Amino acid sequence: MGETSACEAQLRAQPNARDLWSRAGPAERVFTACRSKAHQPHMRSLILPKSIVHLLALTPLAILLWQAWSVAKTGGNALGADPVAEIEHRLGLWALRLLVITLAITPLRQLTGWNVLVRFRRMLGLYAFAYATLHFAAYLGLDLRGYWTQVFEDIAKRPYITVGFTAWLLLVPLAVTSTSGWIRRLGRNWARLHMLVYPVAVLAVLHFWWLVKSDLREPALYAVIVALLLGWRTWKRWKPRTSLSARA
Repeated sequence: MGETSACEAQLRAQPNARDLWSRAGPAERVFTACRSKAHQPHMRSLILPKSIVHLLALTPLAILLWQAWSVAKTGGNALGADPVAEIEHRLGLWALRLLVITLAITPLRQLTGWNVLVRFRRMLGLYAFAYATLHFAAYLGLDLRGYWTQVFEDIAKRPYITVGFTAWLLLVPLAVTSTSGWIRRLGRNWARLHMLVYPVAVLAVLHFWWLVKSDLREPALYAVIVALLLGWRTWKRWKPRTSLSARA
């Protein structure tokens, strides 16, 4: 109570605070304002880690753009014999990697107790969506070369494109509703909606598996990781119910 009263007194003393103070109820204005103020040092402490995560997430794209520019300018072989396929492959692979890392944050937080990891989940999820969107854009712009109507024929006839496109479509509402505003609007439905990330991961692995065709070691590795993450999620969800049933 003493800390809240002190915080309230400080906020009342600030210029232009009186109008804001009169618009909300006492509990809401004290809790919201003081909690926000208390979190400012914590948020500042995350600036450097988040900057590092941004840098790491953007590095593969920067390298790919540099190599693509080099190939376009000098005609080198930095992207192999088929530069278009290499660009699509790298963008899709990083989309899958970032998606898996995003899914791994909750188990890591539960195992380690590092609640700060949650602060990076939305950022990594949005980067996964960005790479997936660039992967799809590269397919449209570089592979189809403007013949975008062919995409519907490919979706209908090629299963790996069907599941990949479905995974990307399911990611769109997750990216759109990732903001704090949408979390408040959707309430409990927000968590239900974002459970779609698990089917997305399964479809992404399946897309990779069918695309590779020959050496399946890498897609098999991601399949195992996603299966473990799904297993952990299922176990954590059903464990409380099992405990309650045993007590009854």
